[in-house]
Amino acid sequence: MLGLWGMECVAEMTKVAQQKGSDPLLWAVQMYSNLNSAGESLPSLQLAEFLVSYICWDNNVPILWKFLEKALTLQIVPPMLLLALLSVRVIPCRHVQPAAYRLYLELVKRHAFELKSQINRPDYQKVMKSIDAVLHLSNIFGMPQSEPGILVVEFIFSIVWQLLDASLDDEGLLEFTPDKKSRWATLYHDMELDRHDNYSEQRTEHHEKLQNANTLMAVEMIGQFLQDKISSRLLYLARQNLPAHWLSFTQRLQLLGANSLALRKSRTLSPEALLQLTSDSCMVLSRECKTNSQKKFQTVMSFEYLSSSASLCHGASHSALWIPLDLVLEDSMDGYQVSATSAIETISGLIKTLRAINGTSWHDTFLGLWLATLRLVQRERDPIDGPMPHLETRLCMLLCIIPLVVGDLIEEEEERTPVDEKDNGPTGCWKEKKVAGKCRDDLVSSLQVLGDYQSLLTPPQPVLAAANQAAAKAMLFVSGITIGSAYFDCLNMTEMPVDCSGNMRHLIVEACIARNLLDTSAYLWPGYVNGRINQIPQCMPAQVPGWSSFMKGTPLTSVMVNALVSSPATSLAELEKIFEIAIEGSEDEKISAAAILCGASLICGWNIQEHTVHFILRLLSPPVPAENTEGNNYLINYAPILNVLFVGIASVDCVQIFSLHGLVPQLACSLMPICEVFGSCVPNISWTLTSGEEISAHAVFSNAFILLLKLWRFNRPPLEYGIGDVPTVGSQLTPEYLLLVRNSHLMSAGNIHKDRNRRRLSEIASLSSPNSVFVDSFPKLKVWYRQHQACIASTLSGLVHGTPFHQIVEGLLNMMFRKINRGSQTTITSGSSSSSGPANEDASIGPKLPAWDILEAIPFVVDAALTACAHGRLSPRELATGMCVLIR
Repeated sequence: MLGLWGMECVAEMTKVAQQKGSDPLLWAVQMYSNLNSAGESLPSLQLAEFLVSYICWDNNVPILWKFLEKALTLQIVPPMLLLALLSVRVIPCRHVQPAAYRLYLELVKRHAFELKSQINRPDYQKVMKSIDAVLHLSNIFGMPQSEPGILVVEFIFSIVWQLLDASLDDEGLLEFTPDKKSRWATLYHDMELDRHDNYSEQRTEHHEKLQNANTLMAVEMIGQFLQDKISSRLLYLARQNLPAHWLSFTQRLQLLGANSLALRKSRTLSPEALLQLTSDSCMVLSRECKTNSQKKFQTVMSFEYLSSSASLCHGASHSALWIPLDLVLEDSMDGYQVSATSAIETISGLIKTLRAINGTSWHDTFLGLWLATLRLVQRERDPIDGPMPHLETRLCMLLCIIPLVVGDLIEEEEERTPVDEKDNGPTGCWKEKKVAGKCRDDLVSSLQVLGDYQSLLTPPQPVLAAANQAAAKAMLFVSGITIGSAYFDCLNMTEMPVDCSGNMRHLIVEACIARNLLDTSAYLWPGYVNGRINQIPQCMPAQVPGWSSFMKGTPLTSVMVNALVSSPATSLAELEKIFEIAIEGSEDEKISAAAILCGASLICGWNIQEHTVHFILRLLSPPVPAENTEGNNYLINYAPILNVLFVGIASVDCVQIFSLHGLVPQLACSLMPICEVFGSCVPNISWTLTSGEEISAHAVFSNAFILLLKLWRFNRPPLEYGIGDVPTVGSQLTPEYLLLVRNSHLMSAGNIHKDRNRRRLSEIASLSSPNSVFVDSFPKLKVWYRQHQACIASTLSGLVHGTPFHQIVEGLLNMMFRKINRGSQTTITSGSSSSSGPANEDASIGPKLPAWDILEAIPFVVDAALTACAHGRLSPRELATGMCVLIR
């Protein structure tokens, strides 16, 4: 510790450097060396006290402030103590020393938001005790103990409150407060400051401009304290544990927000935004902070507890508790099978079970859910082979399924009635509303804390642009700039004057806002945006082809269709307009609309994906004509649009998206009548599209049937799938089972007590087909399916020589191997007979047959070809060539 002689040396060194006009950095380096040699621990508390008292006000000259700044840079004075010392010296004298006040504000802006590095130093406790001695924090706030963790909260609170009172005084609003004076007036008076009234000569125009600029900067800095991730948490603790002081503070803040002229001149902070920053929705943090009692608050010993995400969500939200959720999420990505049950229903049930077992709060439950799903996205890797879903399915889970799960959980919590009869009175109703509101608040707090997990929030490259756009949208909102969706159609992130780097949290928040789980106050969360902008960046004209221009009436040209296919819809209204065109437009427009629905709106339109799959299913179930007498044959007229839909949703990711939404049963129900009709058509029926492409009934059937096969485990061995119409116990995803599940959705349509997900499924089922559907309605499909099960269970039998069916088999064999046996008698036999006559007589039989007849004959054709290969009458290469002919 420096003695009297040491302080005299410091004063003399500073005075000499001041007179010589020495380089401030040189002075700081020499001071550091001398203090270190003298054994003074750095940063030096005494040096901070000396510099402030030396400057204020006998040596208030620019070079001394530069000395002060370099001392902070080289960390030879503690920043927090220096700010505390300056606050009680400079703020009371700001009118006569506006330049000093401006320098103080700059130092606050530079160092008050770097608390984490300052509290990790070994002298942290000593510094906080010195700050308490300067500001009298323990006395002012009435906290009997002076632990460092408590003092750092009180310190930040005092700095912001001093700026608030100074701003109110500058604008003549302080007299409208209940006390009619600053909360810190007594402290200022006790300091017995020499204000050097000789400076209060007639103020110049520059003097007044500087004062006005200072007031504006102070007001904006108050907003910055309320927005910064760390300082806002400390202020939240002040709110929770110093309620009387916080009430007085917010009353003054509301007075400033309602009447401040400086605030209305701000380009970065509006009065509404300032008031919103202290509202319940923006000040909500973790459950740990929300339930802290006064006793718990007083035991806070270090800043690590306040700043660490591990402590804010410790205990119940530990990832080990959510391992079952990780397993379920990963299982849902298995592309080898789909599920008849909605992932929303499965995950909701699991979450309620885990919450009951672990005794977790809603905050910890929601946070665990977000973290588990983010881990699922981060685990995505391109598979080596096999039908494994890629990133699109995982993003569907994170940005569509999980928000729907959260919405269902909150709705169920809000609709829950009190258990005890005694709670049915006014008090019970109040309690119930409070619990419901708390559940939604816990969602907010979980998403706020989620921002601490930066490693999980890094967006994969394919969604980086979407994340950046979500961040830019929030920044424009916070900046008070209102734009339409047309602007985003042509916005280039490189044109933004401020960094708009987004992450996965921005996309999650947008998904929640789209489903009314959050509102746009989320954009004001501390640390959510990187800053504000003053004007709209210049970009391309708004008439670029896109959803906004489409909604304004631009027709579906090829350029427009390509634009809408490649970019997702942003609202339900846009999807509804496309669906309307798919129903009532011209044939070309219908095909274009179908392609648009199966494009980016299905794959990456996470905010409206549940509506997209709904509209696609409705298109797959065209309305039955009023006077229909042809059964399902009316579907033939819809062949072009249906084929576009089959191709559009055929990928593994698309099928898995339908599976996650629980729509596999309804999709199967829509495909079965289509397969029945087009599989029975003679192949000479075809349709020519405007592009010149010609599609046949065989092509439509093939696309529909292959898609249908993906929906159940048709290739499982007979041990799991029994023979006959009724599946074995425990069997799943047979055609019968899928239709039974679909019919159960239909039957529950009138049950208002079902959860929101069940209501969604019921609505889709009833709109697609109002009646129950059974396999018996599709005789061709049923015959094929029974034959397929029989083929799996045993060897082939039942082919009778000379029957029409036998002739079909022989004709297909001749078609497959006509090049091999051209000009000779056929040697490939089916069963116990061989075909007679030239091999090319029935070479064209395949294209003349309906698809169901070909499918029924294929097992016998393949059996005959394999038998011939086994007996040497057919080489493996010839077998492969013939199979290729059959497939084509």
